[in-house]
Amino acid sequence: MIRAMAVTVSNRAAAGVYEDRSGPMLVTLLEDLDLQVDGPVVVPDGEPVAEVLADAVAQGYDVVVTTGGTGLSPTDATPEMTRRIVEREIPGIAEAIRQEGRAEVPASILSRGVAGIAGRTLIVNLPGSTGGVRDGMAVLRTVLHHAVDQIGGGDHPRPPES
Repeated sequence: MIRAMAVTVSNRAAAGVYEDRSGPMLVTLLEDLDLQVDGPVVVPDGEPVAEVLADAVAQGYDVVVTTGGTGLSPTDATPEMTRRIVEREIPGIAEAIRQEGRAEVPASILSRGVAGIAGRTLIVNLPGSTGGVRDGMAVLRTVLHHAVDQIGGGDHPRPPES
């Protein structure tokens, strides 16, 4: 079974100013893909993001999906913290996530989220809104199992011979 961790990045939710809504939704959507999910772990933006990601990689999680900290505000540093941990980026995932909700929410293209591999762990940043989580998971649902298989050394499926 694929092990996943959901991480909410929010200074205000980490401080108890408001309840995390995107993290629980992320957990549900990951569980809908038959993943074993831990979290949501709620951390403030900045160094704690790099720490929780590095720890998840060390613990051997197959997937870590974050929600939040991908915008343009001065405190949004999740992409930078993620880049410290990933060894190889997967730009196609991040671009597809930005495009998924664009018709309804043109500002979705302002998300700076990244996706990549650290060790054998797939790490993906999603926006902090519940809509951004829904859109991001719509993209991930189509490729997540295959990506985890490939990261683990799996072969590409071959079409049947005719």
